[in-house]
Amino acid sequence: MSKAGKRTLIGTVVVVGLGAMSVLAVQRGQGGEVEVITGSVQVRDLVEQVSTTGRIEPKTQVDITTDVAGRIIELTVEEGDDVEEGQLLLQIDPARFQASVDQAEAQVLQARATLALRQATYDQAERNAERLTALAGNNYVTTEELERAVTQVDVEARQLEAAEHAVEQAEARLAETEDVLKKTTIRAPMSGRVTRLNVERGETAVVGTMNNPGSLLLTVADMSVVEAVVKVDETDIPGVNIGDRAFVEIDAFPGVQFEGWVSEIGNSSIVPINPASQAGNQAIDFEVRVTLDAPPEAIRPDLSLTADIVTEVREGVLAVPIAALTLRDQGDVEILENENIPATERPDVLRQRDVEGVFVVDGNRVRFQPVSVGIAGQDYFEVTGGVQSGTEIVTGSYQSIRELEDGATIRATREEQEANGTGGAA
Repeated sequence: MSKAGKRTLIGTVVVVGLGAMSVLAVQRGQGGEVEVITGSVQVRDLVEQVSTTGRIEPKTQVDITTDVAGRIIELTVEEGDDVEEGQLLLQIDPARFQASVDQAEAQVLQARATLALRQATYDQAERNAERLTALAGNNYVTTEELERAVTQVDVEARQLEAAEHAVEQAEARLAETEDVLKKTTIRAPMSGRVTRLNVERGETAVVGTMNNPGSLLLTVADMSVVEAVVKVDETDIPGVNIGDRAFVEIDAFPGVQFEGWVSEIGNSSIVPINPASQAGNQAIDFEVRVTLDAPPEAIRPDLSLTADIVTEVREGVLAVPIAALTLRDQGDVEILENENIPATERPDVLRQRDVEGVFVVDGNRVRFQPVSVGIAGQDYFEVTGGVQSGTEIVTGSYQSIRELEDGATIRATREEQEANGTGGAA
């Protein structure tokens, strides 16, 4: 239990106590004594934990969509089937995509033929220019004829270059159409289980756009590593650390507790669906992932669960019942010296407005004793200062403790306590 949780619990006690004021008034009218339950401060083993809820998710899963639109003509799997990486999952009708490939192949052949023609034309122009250059030395051709021949060589060189680029363009177009054709065959991206199948044979797969997410065909998940995904309140998240042990109960497996460990803690809060519509005092939660040590084979994604994350374990510490701890305003508290308690163990309450403490039994009277508390178990608070082991204190009831004052006269009933119990379940 977090410190904020302790404050909330004590605040709840305050509300309950107000409803019992009339009862206590009657009790005090009968001789001025308040009926209480007492017990002693004992050494216990405490376990502090954060309790939360969530769902089951595989650590790794892939949502499979399509990059091409078309009718599904073959579907080889059903939901729940185990698949291997590379296994055929479904086939989209490839007819028009195959036609595009055939057309692109023809364009490549045409571009290569044009390139060969341009190469021959360039070679012819080059030989003609060389011949006229030789004749020009004997004054058999005019300067204009020679310039025309040299210019023709340059023209043919540029056309040859354009033909080479046309071949590259046609080959790129062919590679693109072949890639699209390959995408009509959808294979398993990894080994796992088909946990969701949203299409049937004969349906049309739709490509996603900016405003349309497209068809989610199926989901393949690796169920060998399973996580419990839970939400943890912002007041509890500082106490949760990677590696903390956790105990998970899945609704689908009643009576069975699964162990795990915290493998991931969200760095940012879980964003609400519509932040603009949320109130300013809304609860802030963080996502925490707990990896299960030995998940059952029959486990499925999205199963509901509850989880207890163990954040602290203290063995052999002083503890008082949660019901025994109460709050008093500092102005109403008289700090009593106690020579039996070393100064280093006395609670520092000078700077607190609300002082936490317990009522110590002194004969048939009580006095309020401020205490310092540590972690909170399921039923007990750790006490780090203010009282010693064996000190007799008031442990109940809630109403009685709320209305008790220093020096009040009590009529006590002794509570049966274990010699050394635990303050929380692990």
